[in-house]
Amino acid sequence: MIPAGSGIITKCFGGLYTVESPDGVSECRARGIFRNKGITPCAGDIVTVEDGIITDIAERRNCIIRPPLANLDQLLFITSMKEPPPNLLLLDKFIAIAEYKGIEPVVVLTKTDLADCTELAEIYRKAGIRLVAVDHSRPDTVAAVRELLVGRVSAFAGNSGAGKSTLLNAIDPELNIPTAEISRKLGRGKHTTRHAQLYKLAGGGYIADTPGFSAFETNRYDIIRKEELAGCFREFAPYIGDCRFRDCAHLCEKGCCVVEAVEKGLIPKSRHESYCTMYGEAKQLKEWELK
Repeated sequence: MIPAGSGIITKCFGGLYTVESPDGVSECRARGIFRNKGITPCAGDIVTVEDGIITDIAERRNCIIRPPLANLDQLLFITSMKEPPPNLLLLDKFIAIAEYKGIEPVVVLTKTDLADCTELAEIYRKAGIRLVAVDHSRPDTVAAVRELLVGRVSAFAGNSGAGKSTLLNAIDPELNIPTAEISRKLGRGKHTTRHAQLYKLAGGGYIADTPGFSAFETNRYDIIRKEELAGCFREFAPYIGDCRFRDCAHLCEKGCCVVEAVEKGLIPKSRHESYCTMYGEAKQLKEWELK
């Protein structure tokens, strides 16, 4: 809900900010004091506007750095079953970042008519993560995603070519977001989204379509310290604290309850493998990268 007398920034471009409030939509500039304080307004910010000037920015519940978005309720990770195929490590990295930021992660599988998604869906449902499988020949699957967006500020993220913009247009045809065909030569889609923008949905709520990402760009959203990583895998929670060693890294240690849960099939093996890879990467981070 937007407080009385405030509005939400839906677009930022060239120093101009589009703000939507109960009074309508207006184009505004920001006070110079924000720049002096190193604060840059971004889409999703709740702001106070006076005479076409943004005079105050409410405290953010969360934010991601690039593309800059604030106050997200959920991040929907659009993962295609084919062309391009699923990249589970990349998906798990973004889920971990959403958890770290206090944003609800949702996995949306697309192109399920081209490949069976049963096994992949089970991994994330078992981990306690909301998942929707979309088949555009079945309107009810698109409707299931549409229902998740009502009254919430959400963002779509996913590999180029995964079908983010296509799905958004199916959810709300009035959006008319540009799409691009898969590049056969590169095996991935061309980037069609060039900046972060919130689109108001006909059914209520706002959605952002973010640029496609690659395995080398996850740190643009945030960096997670190795000590904090286990807390970003929700299926680890029942077992953390019961390990033999207090400083257990949950990799391969004897007496690790997380490892035992993986061996028993209680935690999906691919999720633990992603955790181990991410832990190894986090160990290599230099202190200046964490500031």
